[in-house]
Amino acid sequence: MKTPSLKGFGTALRTLTLIPWSFKTRSFKAQSFKARSFKEGEAFSASLYWFPVVGLLLGLILYGISLPYGLLSSPRWPEGVALLMVAVEIWLTRGLHLDGLADWADSIGGLQGKEKRLSIMKDSSLGAFGGLALIVTLLAKWIALERLIVSGSIIWLPIIFVISKDMMVELMTTLPYARNGEGTAKPFVDQASGKQRVVSHIISLLLCAPFGPLALIFFGAGLLETRIFRIRCRDRFGGITGDLLGTANEMVCISLLIVCALPGSKILFYTGWGWLI
Repeated sequence: MKTPSLKGFGTALRTLTLIPWSFKTRSFKAQSFKARSFKEGEAFSASLYWFPVVGLLLGLILYGISLPYGLLSSPRWPEGVALLMVAVEIWLTRGLHLDGLADWADSIGGLQGKEKRLSIMKDSSLGAFGGLALIVTLLAKWIALERLIVSGSIIWLPIIFVISKDMMVELMTTLPYARNGEGTAKPFVDQASGKQRVVSHIISLLLCAPFGPLALIFFGAGLLETRIFRIRCRDRFGGITGDLLGTANEMVCISLLIVCALPGSKILFYTGWGWLI
């Protein structure tokens, strides 16, 4: 069993982002993990511990982009800042999860059987359902981020990214790989274990804790949403794939963004533990 290591962190970082990483290892160019050799297998399992940390890093980068907004004098343009944040996220993640969401949407557009759904998800072409899913997803992110920026509640963004990345580990450690043969997520799923699931959840909870009970509730809500989606994945696909992992990430991220955006600045009252005293 692999334990958390910087090599595992590097694999998680290269898998989930285009940020380069080389620590006591040979230089590695950012690329899709479809093209990677199973010789890297020892790092796949160790990387799962680091998924929430990479989520935190992504969230902090986007949070940093929003900070100058508060320093600007009128007129301000929150919609433009939110759009920049959406674009930077797509760039940093190579649109990996959005691609998975679009493939999943195309696969459930009809009454096909399991093998047909898996075949549709593997097809690189974009269908009508996938295109519509992308439009709705990007609009939802843009609108939610704009409201969070205006209300000053964007501080919740890093925690949302932590939870959404952790939920991918939840699925990888509780479902088999759905395809026969090779696939994007197969090395991760094959080496996933209950220990990685527990450690990843503990790390996520520790990162959520400074934000108070509400952050822990968000974690629970994300876990519930993921487990419901897990049932659908098991029944309709027979397991998990890289596309389904990306779909879960986007679902949890968007739902929590919307929940945070709904109350506006009022949610800041529940940041931390002081309001319980």
